[in-house]
Amino acid sequence: MTTAPPSITSSRPPADQVGAIAWLRKNLFNSWFNSLLTVILGLLLVRSLYGFLSWATTTAKWAVIPANLPLFFVGRYPVAQYWRIWVIISLLAVLSGLSWGILSRNMAKLFDRNILIAFGIAAAIAVLAPTPVPFRILLVGVLGLVLASSWMGRIVGRRMPQLGQWLSLGWGLSLLVVWWLIAGGIGLPGVKTNDWGGLLLTMFMSVSSILLCFPLGILLALGRQSSLPALRWISITFIEVIRGVPLITLLFVGAYMVPLFLPPGIRFNQLLLAVISLTLFSAAYLAENVRGGLQSVPRGQTEAANALGLNSVLATILIVLPQALKVSIPTIVGQFISLVQDTTLVGLLGAFEMLGISRSVLANPAFIGRYAEVYLFIGAIYWILCYAMSLGSRRLEKQLNTTH
Repeated sequence: MTTAPPSITSSRPPADQVGAIAWLRKNLFNSWFNSLLTVILGLLLVRSLYGFLSWATTTAKWAVIPANLPLFFVGRYPVAQYWRIWVIISLLAVLSGLSWGILSRNMAKLFDRNILIAFGIAAAIAVLAPTPVPFRILLVGVLGLVLASSWMGRIVGRRMPQLGQWLSLGWGLSLLVVWWLIAGGIGLPGVKTNDWGGLLLTMFMSVSSILLCFPLGILLALGRQSSLPALRWISITFIEVIRGVPLITLLFVGAYMVPLFLPPGIRFNQLLLAVISLTLFSAAYLAENVRGGLQSVPRGQTEAANALGLNSVLATILIVLPQALKVSIPTIVGQFISLVQDTTLVGLLGAFEMLGISRSVLANPAFIGRYAEVYLFIGAIYWILCYAMSLGSRRLEKQLNTTH
């Protein structure tokens, strides 16, 4: 005689083990010492927040920000040519939306709750921004372009999955269009680089340096791993010399010492020298990040590739390097974030990026002493840029399943 196995019934956990109160009890008040520490830190945090809000609403004079918004964003770029900047922003918005939609074509939801909340906050900021009404309308229109192009990219990406292979080409061509629009030429009046400034100059230096240092860093990492002694020692010497010198030293060498070795009457553009210095400095650190990724790939991957008939070059390019780059995504993005922050050092050479623009604004007699307001605003912009890169890195890791 056999008996039926007992039925398994599911039940919810006790009420005192779930919810916000249970989380607080487990993480913040699980002992008398942690409870005391939580109370003390909470009081300090509340006091600091109250002091900041009190200063921000009573003492701070925020008029310095709306009065100088054009300087903060585009520097001394000609007002009559602002339409070029809006064309560039619209072009980048469309490409970003298409890339987002194509890469997310297999996800269950394109716009989840967090994304909709983020776009709602961005739209509210655009509507309430202390700018002329036409600019507010354009900002809201840019957000609409991102949403519409991402939805279109999702639809097209499902019908033509191979379209994602052309994203890199589209972004590469867009860089040429952006350069043409900013600098002028071929039908557009030229704008000197001395008139570029603010966020425009910061983004140009950051993007240019990132695009240049990424392939250079990979080549240096592969060169340091090479079996050819000459190539290996050249790569090691470059990496160790650049990493042993502060970035500000490279910037001063490029700005003041390089012209001493040039023939009379020949001078390089200061912006070009700054981009070269940032590229070389970041490439040396990026090479070490990539080398760490290369060392993390099991040697069996190379042996398996060789067994399939691939030579060392093809095995590295097709098998080893993609895995190394996937593993190195967090450190590579961290280096890119540092590069964006390092562009502030160019302001010490007289460039009018955001830090240089802030000094010129604070030199205005009408805004003398408004250091806190100006630097908080600039800090918020840098935080948004860096956090966006960090968020994109996490989504890319999730897309590539690097955490599994």
